[in-house]
Amino acid sequence: MRRAYTHVIKKLNYVGIPTGDQARALAFWTDVMGFTITTDRPVGERRWVELKIPGAQTGLLLFTPEGQDDRIGTFFNGSFGCENVQYEYERLSAKGVKFLGPPELKPFPHVYFQDPDGNTFFLSSR
Repeated sequence: MRRAYTHVIKKLNYVGIPTGDQARALAFWTDVMGFTITTDRPVGERRWVELKIPGAQTGLLLFTPEGQDDRIGTFFNGSFGCENVQYEYERLSAKGVKFLGPPELKPFPHVYFQDPDGNTFFLSSR
């Protein structure tokens, strides 16, 4: 007997962050941003590194597929969410995170930051 499924896809497991230096990226996303490692295993010359965002279902993948190095240092097509952008801006600035400017309030509180690879991220409290 075949099991009936009502929803085949239930969530997004992780999103990929392209990186040129996985050790440096791992230190940034864990030590600075506060994410935790859920998987770290070798895949050929590289590592498959999955991170958990506290309180979130979707995680991050620090892995750049072969031939995709041109994605490193680009704009991340997605956004991070928090309760208070100003608080996160101040907290992460104190930890050395590079922001592209102070938080903006309109049309809703948001700010842009970069990781050590130069990838640019959007953070909002929307």
